[in-house]
Amino acid sequence: MKSIKKLIMIGLASGLFIGGVLVLLAYSNTWGKTEIEFKIHINEQLVLESVFGESPTFAIWLEDPDTGKTQTAFVTSRAGLDDWEGKAEVPVALPKWFEIDKIEKQNMSIGSESGVDSITGATPKPGYFTTRVRVEPGSKWNCWIEMNLAGDYNDHYKEYDEVSKTTDTFATGQPALVYKTEIEAVKGNSAVPRIAGMSILNSGNGQIIQPLQGITSATDIFDEIKITVVAPKPKIIK
Repeated sequence: MKSIKKLIMIGLASGLFIGGVLVLLAYSNTWGKTEIEFKIHINEQLVLESVFGESPTFAIWLEDPDTGKTQTAFVTSRAGLDDWEGKAEVPVALPKWFEIDKIEKQNMSIGSESGVDSITGATPKPGYFTTRVRVEPGSKWNCWIEMNLAGDYNDHYKEYDEVSKTTDTFATGQPALVYKTEIEAVKGNSAVPRIAGMSILNSGNGQIIQPLQGITSATDIFDEIKITVVAPKPKIIK
């Protein structure tokens, strides 16, 4: 009987020891590291009022302000996996990010690395969405977000234009909006990105990002965006 109790005590002690080691390892893996957290609220009412009632397609990427090099931090699955229900690709959905993505793929083919992990995820449902990306402490970044809600037509961007006799082939609706802000990776820093313009593929002057024109409800699809520098969450299993 005593031997059984002794074995139980040894087992409990071993379990506690292993657990303690794992916890220490989890904290050591995050010690002194920083992450940039993107928190976005997607307006459910505006999503439901669109033709398809589906959450917007969007991409988040970081840009080194000194070199101009970029790295996608998050992109919804339709754009990230070219899942366009029969269409090979729809660059008009996120024109600026599609340009960025091509450059990043070219850099990957020649072995260039940015040190930021890219994540392709399911399109979030309306409500709050949060994602994080790990960066070097003290590093400075331009943070970009591009968003498009399919089928959010208005009087300026129509499903069928009676004057030009053209149909919105890709159901883009109002053009994608591009948000931008700057942030330094110091814990506690935060920023609220502002709309830099709308994203137009093959624009007349060669610039994809254009001043807003004819945009209405699209500016409220993301009705809350906050970017914060935080400490990573300790994880026993990566």
